[in-house]
Amino acid sequence: MKNIAFIINPVSGSKETQNAKRKLPKLIMQTLDGEQWMPNIAFTEYAGHAVEMARQYARMGFDAVVAVGGDGTVNEVVRGIVESQKSKVESRTALGIIPMGSGNGFARHLGISIRPQKAIEMINHSEPISVDYGLANGRLFVSTCGTGFDALIADHFAGSNKRGFSTYLQNIIKDAFSYQPQTYHIVGDGLDVTHKAFLITFANANQWGYEALIAPKASIQDGKMDIMLMSSHALLGSASLALRLFAGSIDDSHFMDTLRAKEVTLFREEAAPFHLDGDPVEMDKDIHIRIVEDGLRVLAEKRF
Repeated sequence: MKNIAFIINPVSGSKETQNAKRKLPKLIMQTLDGEQWMPNIAFTEYAGHAVEMARQYARMGFDAVVAVGGDGTVNEVVRGIVESQKSKVESRTALGIIPMGSGNGFARHLGISIRPQKAIEMINHSEPISVDYGLANGRLFVSTCGTGFDALIADHFAGSNKRGFSTYLQNIIKDAFSYQPQTYHIVGDGLDVTHKAFLITFANANQWGYEALIAPKASIQDGKMDIMLMSSHALLGSASLALRLFAGSIDDSHFMDTLRAKEVTLFREEAAPFHLDGDPVEMDKDIHIRIVEDGLRVLAEKRF
């Protein structure tokens, strides 16, 4: 019998998703394999609570901690698991995910169903695999981080009363033609690149969420990040880029450049929005970004 904790963020996702979470404890008890798992179910009560709970569960030796929410909840749970490792030689606690947020990018990359019952069933026949995560000036991300237009949209989305893809789209349409690209300098791992860009995404996983594949070839098991630079002239090809983004071929566009590295420093002209897994954060102008290879164990059905 293995101990597993479910940390449920009651406020992530749409109103419909939030309502579904109230029924989730019953669904977990009905669907989870009781001969394999001993569950503990808890709801977060404030921002950062998932970090505290995940850290405590990991220190107690739980075999798995499941993030129930979106990429922000996943980020918090991973932070708690990783922080628990500072007090131990090795933490065996694995991350599980029931994706009930907005974009659900990391779960989608892992092939985890966005249907809660199916996601729970997948836990019953999953195995822990080792994957990478990233750090930007010491702050953790599991899927992507970045600067430029996508970070601006993340900042506006965080301040919106509505969630969901339509809200993302409205913000994109509203801000795209007034946005002024910056010139960036990327140094490290054999790179020395200066680029005026509409956005730069540092991708551990392959997408932002909603199956928007910003880095189609990114792997969470290769010890490197894919650095996706979108040209400052991207608006000229916006329709084509949008189609390629969801078709998984944006890296073939002449408006995109792809770099690959384990560790780089990003130099910006001025302080500007930056995001970690879609959540806006305050960052200095200069940002050191690196991948921590095999730093996390996750429950998944297959290897990537």
